[in-house]
Amino acid sequence: MQGTPQEVDPADRWVLDPDTGQYRLDLNPRVPGPRAAPADTRPPDTPPPGGRAARRRGADAARGRRRRALKWTAGAAALVLVAGCGGALYLYEHFNNNITAVKVQLGDEAERPQPAGDAMNILVLGTDSREGLGSSYGDAGSTGHADTTLLFHIAKDRSNATVLSIPRDLMVSIPECQSGDKRIPGEARAMFNTSLGQDGRDPGCSWKTVEKLTGIRVDHFVMVNFDAVKTLSTAVGGVEVCAAKDINDPDSHLRMTKGKHLVQGDEALAFVRTRHAVGLGGDLTRIPLQQQFLSSMIRAAKSGDTLTSPAKLWNLANAATKALTVDSGLNTVDHLKDLALDVSKVDTKHITFATVPVLDDPQDKNRLVLKQPDAGRLFSMVAGDRSLTDAPAPQSPAAGAATAAPAPSASAAPAVDPGTVPVTVRNGTGTPGQAQQTVDRLRAAGFTRAATAANATATAASSIGYPAARAGQAAALATALGLPETALRADPRAGAKDPLVVVLGKDATGAAAAATAPGAAPAEAPEDLQRVEADDAGLCAK
Repeated sequence: MQGTPQEVDPADRWVLDPDTGQYRLDLNPRVPGPRAAPADTRPPDTPPPGGRAARRRGADAARGRRRRALKWTAGAAALVLVAGCGGALYLYEHFNNNITAVKVQLGDEAERPQPAGDAMNILVLGTDSREGLGSSYGDAGSTGHADTTLLFHIAKDRSNATVLSIPRDLMVSIPECQSGDKRIPGEARAMFNTSLGQDGRDPGCSWKTVEKLTGIRVDHFVMVNFDAVKTLSTAVGGVEVCAAKDINDPDSHLRMTKGKHLVQGDEALAFVRTRHAVGLGGDLTRIPLQQQFLSSMIRAAKSGDTLTSPAKLWNLANAATKALTVDSGLNTVDHLKDLALDVSKVDTKHITFATVPVLDDPQDKNRLVLKQPDAGRLFSMVAGDRSLTDAPAPQSPAAGAATAAPAPSASAAPAVDPGTVPVTVRNGTGTPGQAQQTVDRLRAAGFTRAATAANATATAASSIGYPAARAGQAAALATALGLPETALRADPRAGAKDPLVVVLGKDATGAAAAATAPGAAPAEAPEDLQRVEADDAGLCAK
């Protein structure tokens, strides 16, 4: 029976063109029916095919097929998208029509963190919305909160990537934001997951919250729902996960025996949502499971089994573009392809997942707060494009170097507790908003007592005034701001309890916090940082 184009598998629309030796897209494929054998038109005395010439033609054809296979594999490798939230470019219009884009409104540019330059920061939001899914998962009445949040940092040289997991129960300050035509007031203290969905907040509100929390500038966002986990895990042919013990979680519907399993669809979703039957039963227990799952999905998406299979690549691309909601800067497959090319350059062994350091909230044992100064140190590393996998060791002082100096050295600041340091920031740049932006960054770095004050007279160079008895704190502050020791000025009129005074000069760009420069960022991650390396296939959920 003759087939129709609609009955042909989309992956089979790529056919070999005998004239060029290249694969091409056939939008009107025909399913061949039985055909009569071609008539033998050879002259009567011509010998049958075979012999040395035929073997030579066969060898040439085999080499041509191998070359075409290599071209196909190399091209396909560029089409896999981000961290299990990937996609590919096959049918331009088809995939463009799949994409859902949202225009976010981020407000005053001067109040945002300093641009990341050639580095890239992608905010990945996993929403618990059940809208249109008819699923038994999640809260039926939820507007879609930020159930899972990842900040995906790709280094400027594409040599490494860091993925920060932000717990949904973390108490944060949510800034005022604009969602469509609605202006939504901020909250001084709220759970992070309410930065999305609550009171009509859109992904731009979560975007602003993350920038205020971390001091890291976000370039794009990608939002996925429950269905995305199911369809993407199925598209790559399953994701390998491991359980250290038998798991039976009636809340997530996960039943899994001890050992390794290949999960997809509903079982994959149950795995990333389970928490009550593993560890301590909270969100911090679930995060390492999600990191294990995403690491394995990255390996599956970048594997030869996926990259050499047109059917798998089609399924992955189709599932991804249908499942993702992105910002208007990623609203075409061309933009997603460019992002895919950047991500594909990062070797899996240099992708690190880490959980933002937190402590139990003193006001509510069921909530969390940032653990300082560890959280600030981690944020500074990411903002400064420092790798968690191959960060260089801090340089030791040269032998015989002088140890005395008239001012404290900002490059060798002593260890201090930044939460005990009162800091006043005054804006002398002539550009509005710089003082508040710097205060936000200092608070993210652990200087929780930082505050703005009246603008200063315009000045060319930034400075830090300090009481003579607090030179060590001044040096630590200068390091956090990336200022040289020449910016440090002892103030003989300041009392021992007076705050350190930062005056931002015209040399201060963006947030006036050069802590985003690699040379000023910490060289080593905080101790006891929870982390998962994406190439570790031996992880098991405990």
